Amino acid sequence: METLNAVDATETAKALIRDLKKEHGNLIFHQSGGCCDGSSPMCLKEGTMLIGDADVKLGEVEGVPFYMHHRQYEYWKHTRLTLDVVEGIGGMFSVEGPRGVRFHIRSEPIK
Repeated sequence: METLNAVDATETAKALIRDLKKEHGNLIFHQSGGCCDGSSPMCLKEGTMLIGDADVKLGEVEGVPFYMHHRQYEYWKHTRLTLDVVEGIGGMFSVEGPRGVRFHIRSEPIK
C-alpha cells in the first residue's frame, strides 16, 4: 500500500497522540466518510477496524497510520490535511473521547 504523505498535524495533536499511545498501545486513524461519527477522524486501537484495499494510507502522524476510504479520497486528493484537536465530544468509538476533546481535520488546497 502506497503512502501519500498528505497529512500533517499540529503540535497539540501530536502531544495527544503520544499520550494516547502510552495509554492504549498501537493506534490507527481513519477519516470517517460521514456515517456514524460524521466526518471526524477517528483514532482507534489497532485491530478494532479492518483496513482493506479500499482504504488509502495518507501518511503517519507520530508513527500512527492515517487512512481514508478511496471514494472519499477522490474528493480530498487535492488538499493537504492537518490533524488538530478541539474541545468537545467526538466520535463514540474514538479513543480521545473521554478526555473532552476530539480530533478535527483542517484542509487546504495543495499549491
